[in-house]
Amino acid sequence: MRFLADAGLSPLTVKFLIQLGHEAVHVRTLGLQRAPDLDIVERARADSSIVLTFDLDFGEILALGVLDKPSVIIFRLADERPASVNQRLGAVLAERSVDLESGALILVEDTRYRVRKLPIGRADRS
Repeated sequence: MRFLADAGLSPLTVKFLIQLGHEAVHVRTLGLQRAPDLDIVERARADSSIVLTFDLDFGEILALGVLDKPSVIIFRLADERPASVNQRLGAVLAERSVDLESGALILVEDTRYRVRKLPIGRADRS
């Protein structure tokens, strides 16, 4: 899988994903650290990447119900240090890779995560 890490995430999370065998890049590497969220979404769509972020605004963009990609993982953790983020991210990737590949918004919290298939508002495909 390919990932695009938003400005709030540590480059250590990018390194973690690369060590797992994924492709990952940080917005800073692309010069997009000050880009509007919609530009980041469009870049991720163009590159077939999954957005990683702490920013709830990405959820609002997807809540419009128009986009089926990119998948977005939003972290809402008490501990936002890379070790904590990487641990939760590893668990989500192990359990939800199919959802991420088909298009999903995943909200990752300390003890659980919630998955919404994209586009938001369509009938459940289960």
